Amino acid sequence: MVNGGFTGAGRKLALGLADGLVTMPLLRWTWRGQGEAAFAGDLPDFRPADREAVREMMSGRYLLASKLVETGGASPFGFDVDNPDWWNNLQSFSWLRHFRDVRDPGEKLFARTLVLDWIGRESQFEKDSWALPLTAQRVLNWLRHLTLLMDGATPDQAKTIQRNLGTQVQSLKVRGPLAADPVDSLFAAIGLLGAELCNVADVPDVENAVSRLDAILARQLDNDGLHLSRNAKLHLTLLTELASLKRAVGRHGSPVAAELGNRVDRMHEALDALTMTTGEPAYFNGCGQVPHDILVAVQANGPTPTRRSRLIGGYGIIRAGESMIIADSGLAPPPGFGGEAHAGALAFEFAHGSELILGSCGPAPSDMPDSQALFRQGIAHSAPTIDDEDSVAGDPASMTLDTHEHMLAMTATGHGGMVIERRMTLLSEGTTLVGQDRIVSGADNLHHQLAVRFHLGPGVMVRRIGNEGIARLVLPNGMIWSFLWEGAEFHDEESVRQSAYLGFHRTRQLVLEADATPGREIAWIFTLEQ
Repeated sequence: MVNGGFTGAGRKLALGLADGLVTMPLLRWTWRGQGEAAFAGDLPDFRPADREAVREMMSGRYLLASKLVETGGASPFGFDVDNPDWWNNLQSFSWLRHFRDVRDPGEKLFARTLVLDWIGRESQFEKDSWALPLTAQRVLNWLRHLTLLMDGATPDQAKTIQRNLGTQVQSLKVRGPLAADPVDSLFAAIGLLGAELCNVADVPDVENAVSRLDAILARQLDNDGLHLSRNAKLHLTLLTELASLKRAVGRHGSPVAAELGNRVDRMHEALDALTMTTGEPAYFNGCGQVPHDILVAVQANGPTPTRRSRLIGGYGIIRAGESMIIADSGLAPPPGFGGEAHAGALAFEFAHGSELILGSCGPAPSDMPDSQALFRQGIAHSAPTIDDEDSVAGDPASMTLDTHEHMLAMTATGHGGMVIERRMTLLSEGTTLVGQDRIVSGADNLHHQLAVRFHLGPGVMVRRIGNEGIARLVLPNGMIWSFLWEGAEFHDEESVRQSAYLGFHRTRQLVLEADATPGREIAWIFTLEQ
């Protein structure tokens, strides 16, 4: 029982009812009327800008979240686009950064016109477009580029923008404490700190805003600085905003600002740890392809990364030579943080230099909601499964790393109560990966099948000659890796890897199958042909 007798479900229901109450038209004026404020855009934006994107938008072509929508010159806010990623990107105004360095009055007018158009259409509260994460990101993006928006604006236009900004900030103040989703409350606190840093209407209360944000953030990070969702994509989204605020808060030099800065630095280190040598974070727990330019910009604003083998947030990382493995123990996120969780117990991704050799299928595209459950299953990962069923959720994850031997051991309870152990070792400066999957014990005497799947990276081709017990993998850069196995039957099947930029990559997967009995062991090796 928490919060005065409410269960978790009861508390969520109560908060939802309270939020619904304060956003009713009858009561909304009580916080909308407090929106009179004055802000000065003074937040740094380190994300890269693209002048070509400005020209494309002015010609009616909006390439957002890797989806192109042509409006024919009409407002993009008037289009009903069935792609949540594109819509969220539009509504957050993250694309305003592309106008950052424009000098042409016509280009500035175009950016201001889009902001005023949004106000004209969306100034009345609407649940989706005023969701707390979107509102916080929109507030921050307007504040970062407020000087641009105000340059050339009439007094009435400037007043309209300032008033709407104030209303959105007030909505964060009122609705943030009522958020049932902990991530929503974190975004609200991030947006409010940004607003306080830019508040010129009265005496800013930056210290308290920093303290509130730091307290909420502390509850949502583990000891290594990884967000409790274990989703590197969400972690990057949060860090993009926090790294910008860290720069601005650093000017105040208070102890609480220093503590927030240290926490953000640990988030940088966690993101670096989960980024493969290919430059992409591992595809686990809802993380798929992320904007590479944003990732690079964020990482450039953090401390110098430490490339080492380690355990972090339920992930095991092995580094040797040019090779890297990131494996998932299957640790379940705490309640409230597992909305994007995948059944990735014992799964891993394996890269050598810039090439991904083995990976996961990734999350389903945002415009394919009916496929989300399929892509979250264990069979969509490079992992062993019993009867193609997911591992038993809730069991404690076990993971042991020997950094000297470059060896990682993991155990999980699979379908039927069977305990599966996976051991992986990188040898010869990372040019050989030796693996072993073993059923340690079983809970029943029924017939089960053990399958070990290896989803190949995009462009990796499988070559076999006759029935010899070896398969050769030809990487896009021409390198050849040999795959050998023992204790199972082998075949390869079709697979996919979801790309936010190119859609589905048609790939292959290597499959090893054997009867699942206690003591059953499947051994396998990937080795680079010199």
